[in-house]
Amino acid sequence: MECGTGSQEEVGSCVADDEEGVEAALFNALEAAMIAAAERDNDTGGTNTEAALMASQTAWEAFRAAHCSFIGTAHPVPEDAGIATRACWTTLGRARVDELVRLGQ
Repeated sequence: MECGTGSQEEVGSCVADDEEGVEAALFNALEAAMIAAAERDNDTGGTNTEAALMASQTAWEAFRAAHCSFIGTAHPVPEDAGIATRACWTTLGRARVDELVRLGQ
């Protein structure tokens, strides 16, 4: 979704809606990847795949929070910092969804 035009309020609302959709997709993609990881572990008799996926997700969530906080803090227009932070969350979230979908196959 593109949210680049309109008032600050309109763009903020658009970014919030976009973020909500990305978060739902992220939840679903992670769930599918976890199922695939558990199946791989069942096939091999181990627990490494599922544990590695959870560790990578935890690390990714920490990275996203820190990176997007930086993006907001460094934004040249302080009034738009919140929008920049949320847009960062959705951009990184979309990329993570793509990666999780690939891993879940």
